[in-house]
Amino acid sequence: MSEASPPALEARALTRELPGPVPVTLVRGIDLTIAPGEFVAITGPSGSGKSSLLYLLGLLDRPTAGTVLLSGEDTIGSSPDRLADLRLARIGFVFQFHFLLPEFSCLANVEIPIRKLGRLGGTAARRRASDLLEQLELGEHRQKLPEQLSGGQRQRVAIARALANDPPLILADEPTGNLDSRTAALVFDIFRDLAHTQGRSVVVVTHDAALARTADRRIHLVDGRIEG
Repeated sequence: MSEASPPALEARALTRELPGPVPVTLVRGIDLTIAPGEFVAITGPSGSGKSSLLYLLGLLDRPTAGTVLLSGEDTIGSSPDRLADLRLARIGFVFQFHFLLPEFSCLANVEIPIRKLGRLGGTAARRRASDLLEQLELGEHRQKLPEQLSGGQRQRVAIARALANDPPLILADEPTGNLDSRTAALVFDIFRDLAHTQGRSVVVVTHDAALARTADRRIHLVDGRIEG
């Protein structure tokens, strides 16, 4: 990263509190910087705030205090429409459950966010989706429905969908939670390649310490705070 380049992602004093008679703090004053091309794993015990932090970083939830900067853009005052635009164009999401639409083919699932963004249409959108599936060794399955694929194949389709609009940032929440150890390692290999070969920033929440050690950096949460 050059001196003039902003971080891909930055959290400043990020806090998320659930209101109520007894307020519950999920994330506590987190400062965090993710560089372009960096592969980061977030770990911690159950209830430590890992997913809550990821949802804040991905602009899926709003902080109680603090802010998130995306490629230098401060999002704290952004409208819901602007946040939706940022998520669609600049962030790719992968979750534990693939959330593929069961009635659509793999190709159509990947094509949906491309058409929604509107930069490409028609043949170009379909070609982009097809190329992504080919890159992830799913070309022969492009016309299959998700139920016709294995768990690992479905998760690779979900990764292709996350890459559909060429986002600089990929956020993944327990993406290997339903996979066997061999397939989970393959998924982490894909994430590592996205960071080191394609220059994307990749942040993965995982409970698997062995997989987390293969990332460039590990961030460990305890009670909503970064430990160490």
